[in-house]
Amino acid sequence: MRKTPYRRPRSAPGRQQATALGWLGHDNHAASMLATARLHMQIQAAVAKILPPALGEVCRVARLETNKLQLAVPSAAHAAKLRQMAPRVAQALTAAGWQLDEISVKVQAGLMPPPAPPPPREAAPLDDQALEAFDTLRKNLRPGKLADAVARLLRHHKPTSES
Repeated sequence: MRKTPYRRPRSAPGRQQATALGWLGHDNHAASMLATARLHMQIQAAVAKILPPALGEVCRVARLETNKLQLAVPSAAHAAKLRQMAPRVAQALTAAGWQLDEISVKVQAGLMPPPAPPPPREAAPLDDQALEAFDTLRKNLRPGKLADAVARLLRHHKPTSES
């Protein structure tokens, strides 16, 4: 018996393209995961609005069980601040329509993203007036490290004459 290679059925005209969200919506287990993910994202957005911006950016919804919300933060300092604010957060979420009795906080060190690289330095060149002021300062300084530093600054910033 000869086997034929598997062919994907052609989609009928007007039929929607298969997407991950479309697939998740058709499988019962996956549909419940999708609903849970959407619920977590909604609570995440609500919590981020309640908390100060620096704390709201790093705080994540870890688990939602019957009337109990667990939030994850990247450090003990964040956890301490969030524990102080937990009653206010619970009250605000309850006022927004979420049925919550308890908020717990968990520290997860891997939550914090790596620090952003520092912005590029923006050094404006010194104008003639500034250069004159540094030259006057250099002339009035006693010899030493400060006078040497001012002299280096002047050598670095004085325009070179091209012949």
